[in-house]
Amino acid sequence: MRVLVTGATGFVGRGLLKELPRRGHVAIATTRRAISHLEGAEQCFQIADMGADSHWLPALEGIEAVIHAAARVHVMQERSADPLVEYRRVNVHGTLRLARQAAAAGVRRFVFISSIKVNGEGTDLGKPYSVGDVPAPVDPYGISKLEAEQGLLALAAETGMEVVIIRPVLVYGPGVKANFRSMMDWLSKRIPLPLGAIHNKRSLVAVDNLVDLIVTCLEHPAAANRVFLVSDGEDLSTTELLRRMGAALNKPACLFPVPAAWLCGTARLFGQEAIAQRLCGSLQVDIGQTRRVLGWTPPVTVDEALRKTARDFLEHR
Repeated sequence: MRVLVTGATGFVGRGLLKELPRRGHVAIATTRRAISHLEGAEQCFQIADMGADSHWLPALEGIEAVIHAAARVHVMQERSADPLVEYRRVNVHGTLRLARQAAAAGVRRFVFISSIKVNGEGTDLGKPYSVGDVPAPVDPYGISKLEAEQGLLALAAETGMEVVIIRPVLVYGPGVKANFRSMMDWLSKRIPLPLGAIHNKRSLVAVDNLVDLIVTCLEHPAAANRVFLVSDGEDLSTTELLRRMGAALNKPACLFPVPAAWLCGTARLFGQEAIAQRLCGSLQVDIGQTRRVLGWTPPVTVDEALRKTARDFLEHR
């Protein structure tokens, strides 16, 4: 199968370019910058800006399926006066522009990488999000992803092109950046952390597991016009994650217990509620429907994925 991968130089896109040829598919890549060659891709096309006027048809010639991983994600220094307008321009209008041109080009299946932020920002402990929950996005990114999902499902009904929507939780693996890499940096330096008594639960997904599910959704007949949640299938507290990541790094975590209520209260005083939520709050997903419908099981365990992530970090820091 000839598969177009958008966002091919991104964290998930790079994993797809490795896995697709292994599974017998031909990968065609799109990137924002002009790149003559990407490992794993037969051909590369530049789409410098994704919006309502983007021209995708040259990249769609002969394509049987699209994996749409490109998006406007969290912006550290937001400069837009109205961030939601900019998120909609890329994540909604840009996505639907690609999907309409894909349908017109005869693409059979469109796999959209959405986000668990469509469901919301957190769950009560032991009460995971399920695919049947009413969406409740909070931030502009989550709102834009929900609107894109709705537009895609409407387009599927109109055109007959099959749409598959995948909502990942936090993705980690070799080359991970942002907060997960900062955590590894703290652990490798044996920095004492006041996170030894956090009893939350958070779902994560290794990039290898996410990529495996995406490729499964390219091929599986039961995936058509469905929404799937994805995780590693094992939820961890912040304390557990730090201890197991420390073990993977061969740097036992230096944790001391501070009650979560104290940490959250201190964070609120300094205007850091979002950080407190990520460290102390729960966000769990139920992947039972994904397992049942697709017969899918995460191929990589949490500890295997953490060891792989740790090796890459130690080799490239």
